[in-house]
Amino acid sequence: MAETKNYDVVVIGAGPGGMTAAMYASRANLSVVMLDRGIYGGNLNNTASIENYTGFKSVQGPELAKQMYDGATQFGAEYAYGTVTKLVDKGTTKKITTDMGETFVAKAVVIATGSTQRHLDVPGEEEFSGKGVSYCAVCDGAFFKGRDLVVVGGGDSAVEEGMYLTQLAAKVTVLVRGDHLRAQPLLQDEARKNDKMEFVFNTSVTDIVGDQVKVTGVKTHNNVTGKDGELAADGIFIYVGSLPMTAAFKDLGILDDQGWVKTDTQMKTSVPGIFAIGDVRETPLRQIATAVGDGAIAGQQVYQYINAMK
Repeated sequence: MAETKNYDVVVIGAGPGGMTAAMYASRANLSVVMLDRGIYGGNLNNTASIENYTGFKSVQGPELAKQMYDGATQFGAEYAYGTVTKLVDKGTTKKITTDMGETFVAKAVVIATGSTQRHLDVPGEEEFSGKGVSYCAVCDGAFFKGRDLVVVGGGDSAVEEGMYLTQLAAKVTVLVRGDHLRAQPLLQDEARKNDKMEFVFNTSVTDIVGDQVKVTGVKTHNNVTGKDGELAADGIFIYVGSLPMTAAFKDLGILDDQGWVKTDTQMKTSVPGIFAIGDVRETPLRQIATAVGDGAIAGQQVYQYINAMK
């Protein structure tokens, strides 16, 4: 039978927000463990260059992740691998179980599980996943050197990742469902100057097609004219929004109807002792800077919560 491990604080997720919360809580002399289903840093490890985080003109995602991890663990916070499958509120303690069969008991929990890429849910997407369909340019872009690629989406991620792909691909066509980009104006300006990028507006992907081995293109629909078409491509990179990773918390009554965690300005949920931060939270902006800010608040609030219990 697996041993039950006891801590003052369990931080579920070791992205920028989770690592910041762990740093603040451990600085307050609390025992802290960060649980994550992958390497610390989360989506930072899938980001080539970060240019909108204060203090850095430009920094590589994995480099920033390592610096944050070093800061988070310098006061004793620990890191453990595992996907949390259940979080149970037991009043003054919380019980956390993972897919590794481990059990953690804590006085307080910080949920920092973040979000995952939303899928198009069109024919061919699942079939060709890993065979030309990708959600991470940094992870898979190197497989498409000199090829023609399609990026689906019109927000910051779509434009940023599209620009990254132009360093490798022959051409990148960005398909935007609406009539304009939603990305930051600075990003738009940079992208429009890139002669390897082309934008096609009012266009939805209806099907991802391929042969028996790989993707060969997409079928499209013009949302204004109603005309259907097809675009040849060797790879499809999809950036159409995010979904919260909150399945383990659905029985706690802390989620909205879209699955995002509801909190107040102090990162408190409706369950005492359970806090939520970063991309998993109901918030108007999901960036590294906002996750770090949330984490700092939560780390301090956790200390105050546990101190009051004494």
